[in-house]
Amino acid sequence: MIELTLLDYGVGNIHSLAKAFEAAGARVVVEADPRRAVAARALLLPGVGAFGKVAEMIAPVRAELRERLAGGLPAFCVCIGMQILHETSEEAAGDGLALLPGRVRRLGHRRLPHIGWNTVDHRGTGPFEGVPAGAHFYFVHSFAPSPCTEAVVATCDYGGRFAAASAEKNVWAVQFHPEKSSDAGRRVIGNFVRFAEGAA
Repeated sequence: MIELTLLDYGVGNIHSLAKAFEAAGARVVVEADPRRAVAARALLLPGVGAFGKVAEMIAPVRAELRERLAGGLPAFCVCIGMQILHETSEEAAGDGLALLPGRVRRLGHRRLPHIGWNTVDHRGTGPFEGVPAGAHFYFVHSFAPSPCTEAVVATCDYGGRFAAASAEKNVWAVQFHPEKSSDAGRRVIGNFVRFAEGAA
């Protein structure tokens, strides 16, 4: 059984995400100290929070965490967890991990935040292996990365295209909330648990 360390940003409910990964066969350990999280065998960056606060929290371990991710640490990143992989964000000041290039930008839709179900266009590989084409996922966000980087494996349209998921070798990231996305979300979570078991 793979042990996943969930980094608790201290803002919001992480219970449902932990339970979803446990239901997929993982053991989840919640850790509020980013220094201890860096030493994890596999990492979960949850999806509740704001870019500036998360950037501030990880600042003391930013270089070390980036090095571990670049070196092969399996990680699954949700919503703000996906955004913090990038360089900066329009939402707030602060440096992301810069593991993925670019700046996170405000969505172009007149109605924000983007809350609810939306279809995701994906390649059927990596996180989306076994997920039907046109599957719906649940979103809660106002900012998102650009869909123009090589790591992007899925996109969504809400006032313009944005990156709905990226997979950079050992680091999988999704802008939606898989723990709230029914069967399709459970499949994505299960895919990562199996991947992490083989990689850790």
